[in-house]
Amino acid sequence: MSSTVSVSILLTHAQRIVTAEFLPKLADRLKLDEKNSRTISFTSEELKKIQQTAETARHRSDNGMKRHSLGHVVDAITKALKDAEGIGSIPATERLYQFKITLLEITPSIWRRIQVRNCTLDKLHERIQTAMGWTNSHLNQLVIDGERYGDPQLIDEPSDDYYCVDSTVTQISDILPKSGERFQFKYEYDFGDGWHHEILFEGCLPTSKGTRYPVCIEGERACPPEDVGGVGGYAEYLQILVDVTDDRHEEMLRWRGKFDPEKFDAVKATKLMQRGLPNWRNMV
Repeated sequence: MSSTVSVSILLTHAQRIVTAEFLPKLADRLKLDEKNSRTISFTSEELKKIQQTAETARHRSDNGMKRHSLGHVVDAITKALKDAEGIGSIPATERLYQFKITLLEITPSIWRRIQVRNCTLDKLHERIQTAMGWTNSHLNQLVIDGERYGDPQLIDEPSDDYYCVDSTVTQISDILPKSGERFQFKYEYDFGDGWHHEILFEGCLPTSKGTRYPVCIEGERACPPEDVGGVGGYAEYLQILVDVTDDRHEEMLRWRGKFDPEKFDAVKATKLMQRGLPNWRNMV
């Protein structure tokens, strides 16, 4: 992180007073005449100097209250610098979010790695669908820190038994750690077949000039067919396809045609992501 990067930090009145005591040159910027907590901007170099000075002063002070305030100053600066080195270090207009999507309970693994700009979680659902190879034919939900996120308009019978945070207004940036640390949540598609995905946020990176987003940068293996019957049905389907003596072999070929479970094309997945999917709200 550049030493000239501006970093904002929220400090209480007591924290600002004790900071000014040990760094009087900063007093005029610490809003000492304002009693409530205030957000102050410093360069990262200034914050590191404040942090070092406060840490030294804390260990030398024989005043318990002063040590307590200095400790909070050090903690607040540590967090602010960490956040600035994470997502905040990349301007919002140039920021990409990278996710790895893994379909659970299937071996060998079916997965995709995608890069997307900030968008609603409803739009992220669309990115997941198109990258994986699903067709947006069933309901879905995201589960993040124990909370369900989905589109309330698509729930047939809303009730007290099902509550979801509105994914059509919640942004990716709203649910991810500001530090940019890895973060994991779940995505469920087709409540009947029950396709569960692990979504791993791998971090942020800047956009590349001339590249159109979203993109699928890599992945492995084909998406299971829709309505195949979940994990168990998919395993049975694959077994029938390779067993020409099975009475259902021809039936499966007529239903879906030839199917190669190892086939995946990241370029094709990117084209599908950029084309997008039909909007369920225009179909119900």
